[in-house]
Amino acid sequence: MAKNIAIVGAGPGGLAAAMLLATKGYRVNIYEKQPYVGGRTSEIILGDYRFDMGPTFLNMLYIVEEIFELTGRNIHDYVNLIDLNPMYQLIYHDQKINMTRNREEMVRQIEELFPGDGEGYRRYMEETERKLEKLAPVLQTSMNRIIDLMQPKVLKALGELEIGKSLMDKLGRYYIHEELQLAFTFQSKYLGMSPWESPGAFSILSYIEHAYGVYHIQGGINQLTVAMAQVVRELGGEIHTNCPVSQLWLEGRKVKGLLLESGERIAADEIVINADFAHAMTTLVKQGTLKKYSEKKLNKKKYSCSTFMLYLGVNKKIDLPHHTIWFAKDYRKNVEEITKEKILSEDPSIYIQNAAVTDPTVAPEGKSTLYVLAPVPNNFSKINWQNCEKDYRDMLIKMLGEKLGIDNFEQYIEVEKMISPRIWEEEIGVYKGATFNLGHQLSQMLTFRPRNKFEELDNCWLVGGGTHPGSGLPIILESARITSNGILAQDNQLLHAIKPLPQPSSKHSKQDQQHLKDIDILQV
Repeated sequence: MAKNIAIVGAGPGGLAAAMLLATKGYRVNIYEKQPYVGGRTSEIILGDYRFDMGPTFLNMLYIVEEIFELTGRNIHDYVNLIDLNPMYQLIYHDQKINMTRNREEMVRQIEELFPGDGEGYRRYMEETERKLEKLAPVLQTSMNRIIDLMQPKVLKALGELEIGKSLMDKLGRYYIHEELQLAFTFQSKYLGMSPWESPGAFSILSYIEHAYGVYHIQGGINQLTVAMAQVVRELGGEIHTNCPVSQLWLEGRKVKGLLLESGERIAADEIVINADFAHAMTTLVKQGTLKKYSEKKLNKKKYSCSTFMLYLGVNKKIDLPHHTIWFAKDYRKNVEEITKEKILSEDPSIYIQNAAVTDPTVAPEGKSTLYVLAPVPNNFSKINWQNCEKDYRDMLIKMLGEKLGIDNFEQYIEVEKMISPRIWEEEIGVYKGATFNLGHQLSQMLTFRPRNKFEELDNCWLVGGGTHPGSGLPIILESARITSNGILAQDNQLLHAIKPLPQPSSKHSKQDQQHLKDIDILQV
């Protein structure tokens, strides 16, 4: 008889686990408290404007393709993918650079803006390709026991963790100019760390973008989770929205199922938790049950920053590419104010998505959707957002008008929505508003991160950014594959295969470009 699997949360991790288990014959039910699927990878609709709530970058497309292939599906049959070129624009106080997969164009721009660093880019791409080849198998394998650290593939990759070297130290081997180092390290902020403190291993983050590209999905990245939900249903799984879970049903340390807020008791053979990890442990498990991950110990962990979000429907075409990152004049000060001092910066870095320049489905003709993200301290900061949300919103709107060169910018805003760290925590269930989950210090990675087969409860599994291998949309999908394979292995079933890394498509060979045959190549 097929096992019953109950999944808490219809985010990308829960949906991927449901796909991978349902295709193997398990009876899968997902319980989602919101009226929509996707978690933070969902859609916000404001009048005629459509926005992604959270992720707007889709990279490591090959992982998404593999997850669908494992269920006998093709992602290209469900969504329209657009390969962005340039991938994104970076703006410093006095210059800008368009990041592209075209290696010769990157070298040309680097030599023009940062003379002498072009050859460093070539070395970075060549050496980091080898680094990723060693690290990728570690990020795709189970880390449920300390002894897993002794696997040959893990030992082979140890040198690539760059223990004792920061990300800026690592990039300093390739680039003389600090601005260019920042262009390849800024992603670490979203892992909960400053690039001056982040392990050098994370030099793979920018490489992955430059080697495999950054994609948009027509209608928004949220259409990925809509497609995943469709596959779950096609495979016989059920998704129960507006169906919040109140507690895990426990007998000792054994999870018997779920207790719903409606009062219904759901029996299950295995439970998969896709809710924000620390939020789930502090709300779904009775106090005193957990030792390693008690609320007291969770509060001693390191967490990512939060984000202050504005979603603006603007009655005007905006002259920006699809993705733009504006660096603070003193970027290091900005990062340290977020991660160490936990105060609001007077000169923040901001990210803007102008999706309508690529995708006409997200805004009426002649208008724009602006998604504005400012990294800010998480709620360990004790900032009283109730009192300062409007002031911070007004400051960002003023900054936008100045940066875009638009006088009285606010007059063009037709609709808007704001999500502050307070709202992330109170309304969306993000622990302390830390939108990128637990930090990714080496002390919180691999077996030192909450394990996919949760170590404190029986019949309980984790997926999402709070477990191995970490946060980020494609990495969360890998967590679902690891967890699904753990359940399959426990039941002596054939595991889902893991393909070797594809050849970087940035090398532009015919073979490398095969996977792009169904993807629009768009010059933004």
